[in-house]
Amino acid sequence: MIALLDTRPDAHAIPVDWDSVESWLSLRLPTDYKELASTYGPLDIGDYIWVQTPCHQDGQYPYDYADWLRETHRQCRIASRDAPPFAPPLFHPAAGGLLAWGYTRGATYLFWDTGASPDPDQWPVVAFNQEAAYRRAIPWQRFDMPMLEMLTTAVQAGIPLPRRTTEPLPAKARRSAWLFDPVPWTPPPPTLAVVPEAQRRFALTEGGGLQTLSILVPPPDTPYLGDGTWGRLFDDLGTSLPAEFVALMNLYGAGTWKYWLTTFIPLRQGERTFAGHAKEVLDGYRWLQAEHPHDFALPTWPEPSGFLPFADSLEGDVLGWLTEGAPDTWPLLVFPRHADQGPPLEGGLIGILLEWARGNVEEPGLVGLDPDDDPLDFAYFQPSNPDSPW
Repeated sequence: MIALLDTRPDAHAIPVDWDSVESWLSLRLPTDYKELASTYGPLDIGDYIWVQTPCHQDGQYPYDYADWLRETHRQCRIASRDAPPFAPPLFHPAAGGLLAWGYTRGATYLFWDTGASPDPDQWPVVAFNQEAAYRRAIPWQRFDMPMLEMLTTAVQAGIPLPRRTTEPLPAKARRSAWLFDPVPWTPPPPTLAVVPEAQRRFALTEGGGLQTLSILVPPPDTPYLGDGTWGRLFDDLGTSLPAEFVALMNLYGAGTWKYWLTTFIPLRQGERTFAGHAKEVLDGYRWLQAEHPHDFALPTWPEPSGFLPFADSLEGDVLGWLTEGAPDTWPLLVFPRHADQGPPLEGGLIGILLEWARGNVEEPGLVGLDPDDDPLDFAYFQPSNPDSPW
C-alpha cells in the first residue's frame, strides 16, 4: 500500500506505543495498520478516506483517540437502531465487536470485524453509512477483505460503499488536514473510584437532592468558581440567584455535565464575567427575535420576567431561568437551538440534573441516553479552570 501512494513518510511521524495501545484495547491490531500509522500518522488517502490513528490534539480542533472510538461506536450504534436490520451489532469493547479505524467524506465509518478471525491481519472491513441510516436504507456494507486490501482496491479500482461506488481514488496521501498539530497519545489510566460503584448504582434509583447527586456524579476536589464573590456577582446582576444554584456551584464549581452541558463560570472577574457571558448570549437571542419575533418571544434579562442564561450545551442550546418573582421560585427553561421553544421544565435545577444523570430526562438541550448506554458512563462532571473560555 505504501508503495502505491504518491507521498513520503512525514518527517514528523507520531510515535505510537503499540504495546500500550493494544493492552488498553485488549486486542492485537493488524500489522498493516500499525505499519501505516507508524509511517504516516493520521492519513487522508485519495482525498476521500481518513485513517484514524492513536494520537492527541488540543486546541480549536481537539482530537483524542479514545474519545473518537467511544463516540464513533456510540453514534453508529444509535443510528443503526432505526435502519435495517434494526438491531445494532456489537461494538468494541464487547468481545468480537466492531472496532473503528477510519471515516470517509461520504459519511461512511469504517470498522474491523474483530470477531471474524483470531488473526487481526485477517479481520474484514465493515462499512456503515450514516446518511443511509437516516433514510432508513440499509447502512451496512461488508467487505471480504482486510483493511490494506480494501485501501489498495479503493486506489486501483474503486470500491462499492453504501449509497456510493467510488471511482479509483487518486494514489496520494497526506496528513489529515484538520490534525495539524497531533502529538503522541497515552491511553487513559484506570479510573480510581472516588465513590464505590455500588453506591453510585444505588443512587441511580434511590434518594434525592444534592447529596444523592454528589454520590452519582462525584464533584471535584477543588471546585472552580472564579476569583470574585457571590455578593459582587449579585451587585453586577442587580439580583441574587437561586439558593440551589449557589449550593450547586459551591460544591461542583463551573464545568461540564455529561460531556454536554457547561455552566458559566459564576465568579470570574475581568473581561469574561458571568454577566458578560449572559449578555453575549442574549444579544444573539435579541437579534433572532428581531428577525423572527413569533419564534423567539421570550423577554430577556434584565427585562421583567426576562430569561437569564447560566449554561449552554455542546450544540448551542441554552439553559436559564425566567426571572419571575423571588429567585428561589424562578422556573428553569431551555432555549433550544434545533427545536421549537418549549414550556418551563418541571422541578428545580438539582432535581433535573439528578434525573438527567439517571437517564430519565430527555428535553431539547438535555440529550438523552441510548437504551444500551450505561448511565454511569455519562454521570460525569468535568470542572472548568482559569483557562476555560467561559
